[in-house]
Amino acid sequence: METVLSDRRLLPVWEKVKNSVRLDAEDGMRLYESNDLAGIGGIADYVRKKRHGNKAFYVHNRHINYTNICVNRCLFCAYSKDKGDTGTYVLSPDQVGSDAKKPENAGVREFHIVGGINPDLPFDYYLDLIRALKKARPDATVKAFTAVEIDFIARMAGLSLEDTIAGLKAAGLAMLPGGGAEVLCDRVRQKLFAKKISAARWLEVMETVHRAGLVTNATLLYGHIETLEERVDHLLTLRRLQDTTGGFSAFIPLAFHSANTKLSALPPTTAYDDLKTIAVARLLLDNIDHIKAYWVMIGEKLAQVALSFGADDLDGTIIEERITHTAGATSAKGLTVSQLRHMVESAGFEAVERDSFYRPVPEEGGA
Repeated sequence: METVLSDRRLLPVWEKVKNSVRLDAEDGMRLYESNDLAGIGGIADYVRKKRHGNKAFYVHNRHINYTNICVNRCLFCAYSKDKGDTGTYVLSPDQVGSDAKKPENAGVREFHIVGGINPDLPFDYYLDLIRALKKARPDATVKAFTAVEIDFIARMAGLSLEDTIAGLKAAGLAMLPGGGAEVLCDRVRQKLFAKKISAARWLEVMETVHRAGLVTNATLLYGHIETLEERVDHLLTLRRLQDTTGGFSAFIPLAFHSANTKLSALPPTTAYDDLKTIAVARLLLDNIDHIKAYWVMIGEKLAQVALSFGADDLDGTIIEERITHTAGATSAKGLTVSQLRHMVESAGFEAVERDSFYRPVPEEGGA
C-alpha cells in the first residue's frame, strides 16, 4: 500500500507504522497538528485493514437509561436533573424486564445500561435491574454501569470495588461501557465535572473490573475545553492500562454536543476534527482492537466515511438514544439492522453483525 502524504512531517509516523513501531506522544501531537487529513486517514486505514480487512461491525443493541436523577450535574450534560425537578424518573426493575420482552426488542443481543448518580437507589436495585433483564432475555448480554456508577454503587453499599463487581457479575453483568472517562485530566475534570471521580479513580475502577474478568469499552469526550496535548495524554493513559490488563474491547471517541448544557456557547465539533480524532485513536491505541465511529454523535453519513479513517465498528441499532439527543444531536434516535447493513455496504465494506464480544452472529433477515 502506498500512502500519499502532503505533509512531509508525517513521514516518520508512517515509517514507524509500516515497521510496527509504537507511536509516542510526539507522534500523536504531530498527527493532531498536521492539516494532512487525507494522509492521516490513509495511515489509519492501513492499520485498520491490517487488523480487520474489509469487515465493519455492528450490534443489535438497545440503550436503557434507568434514571435521569444525578447529583453530579456535570456542566457538559443536558440530560441529568435534580431530585424534585419536573421530568425526573426512575425505571423499576420490573418495568425494564417487561420492556425487554416487547416484540421490538426480540432481536436485541445487548442491553446497554447507564444512568445518573442517584443516592436514593440501594445496591439491591442494581442487582434486581440486571436480574430482571436476564430473566426476561437470558440470551442477551447485559452491558451496564460506567466506572463512575460502579464507584458510586460501591460507596453507597459500603463494599469494596471487588465485592461490588462480584455481586453485579453474579447477578448477570457481563461487560461495562466506557463512559465517565471524559478526559483523563484533573484540570478538565475540576472545571467541568468536579463531583465526578478523579482520573486516577476511573482507571482504578476499570483495572479492578478487568481483573475480575469483565471486558469494558473506553471513551474520550472531545471538543470542549481540553487541549490537544490532553487528548494525546488521555489516549496514551488508556494504552498503558491496556498493556497491563488487556481488558478494553473497543475505544469510542465521543464528539461533544453543547446544546442545552452550561457550555452551550461552545461550537460543535467539525467533521475534520471527528475524522482526525478517530484516525489518531486508531494509530495510538495499537493494543485496543476496535475503534468505533459512534453514529449517534457524528451522524450516519460521517460514520460511513470514518470507516475509511480507522474505524471498524458503527456501534449498533441503539433503538432509543436519549442523552446525546437531549444535547442537540440531529442523528436518528435509533437504526434498524437493515439500515446499519446498508450504511456499511454502501461505504464499500463487508457488514458483520456481532455480539458484545465481537463474535459474528447469523444475519437476522433485515430486522
